[in-house]
Amino acid sequence: MTFDAREFRPRAMTKIALITGASRGLGAALAEALAPEYHIVAVAKTVGALEELDDRIQSKNGSATLAPMDITKSDAMAQLCRGIYDRWGKVDLWAHTAIHAAPLAPANHIDAKDMAKSIEVNVTATATLIPMVAPLLDAAENGTALFFDDPQYHGKFFGSYGASKAAQMALARSWQAETEKSGITVKIETPVPMPTALRARFYPGEDRGKLMSTSEAAAQILNSL
Repeated sequence: MTFDAREFRPRAMTKIALITGASRGLGAALAEALAPEYHIVAVAKTVGALEELDDRIQSKNGSATLAPMDITKSDAMAQLCRGIYDRWGKVDLWAHTAIHAAPLAPANHIDAKDMAKSIEVNVTATATLIPMVAPLLDAAENGTALFFDDPQYHGKFFGSYGASKAAQMALARSWQAETEKSGITVKIETPVPMPTALRARFYPGEDRGKLMSTSEAAAQILNSL
């Protein structure tokens, strides 16, 4: 479902940040860092983690709308975008942190279900969300979409994750090039290694104490915008 950008008019001075994958890791850290300057629309499947995020945002005198949704459900995401339009008429910042990390495996032993899930979450959902969110960003004064690259996907055993992450980045870079002269800014950041659940799956024996915290990484990313 898409909307005609000409129909969109900002209806409030409140800045709106849409965070897909907001329940934990970098997504949660970005949500906390953006509050209370932005009203946070937090999207994730884990209700309990979203509620904990809401508590932390409220402790900073911020506000959030919790959207316990699966980004692969296109009808639900279309309904969410329609609801954002009806209430605020825009999105100022979209940070897409949702990702599926399939188990590491040699290319000749990739599980078909793991590969399908990687494509569904990392590629198809991203391709579906871009045309849904684009009109909302276009309606903002300086609408910005934020994606995150990950150089580790080039290594051995990263076939499922790597192929789907590379495809996601191809979508982001294409949109970035296409919007150079439009009202939308597409940014691609490469975060430093962080002690996230995703990284723990890839490097289970790593000394996590040496990694930059997600809150520090979020501040670093937002300072670069």
